[in-house]
Amino acid sequence: MTHHSRLSVVVIDVPPVDHDRELEFWQAAVGQPLTQLERFPEYHGAELAGSRGELLVQRIGAGPARMHVDIHTDDLAAEVARLEALGAERVGAEHSWQVMRDPAGLLFCVVPDLPGTLTADNSHHWD
Repeated sequence: MTHHSRLSVVVIDVPPVDHDRELEFWQAAVGQPLTQLERFPEYHGAELAGSRGELLVQRIGAGPARMHVDIHTDDLAAEVARLEALGAERVGAEHSWQVMRDPAGLLFCVVPDLPGTLTADNSHHWD
């Protein structure tokens, strides 16, 4: 199916005990504030200056700290099917996105983007 996608976001998943210290570190590391998202208060984030990407720090409920990436797409079903054909597996749905696992077992998310956001200038076009 014809659609667009791009690797768009790096998400740092942090348990509550480490969250504030991690948030403070990453704000200093990237040199800009990461603000709490209204719709998803467990996230703090920002579009990174000088890039097309974003950084999010997510407060998770349990488990070790880790990082994952988000792939944004204008056709969730087509992108999930494309990634499954490459060896990824669905793990579960969360809000409007699909959590997946790559062939090495690493988690990542496929997130629907707003219509018209992804173009040939800022993403890959898949036929």
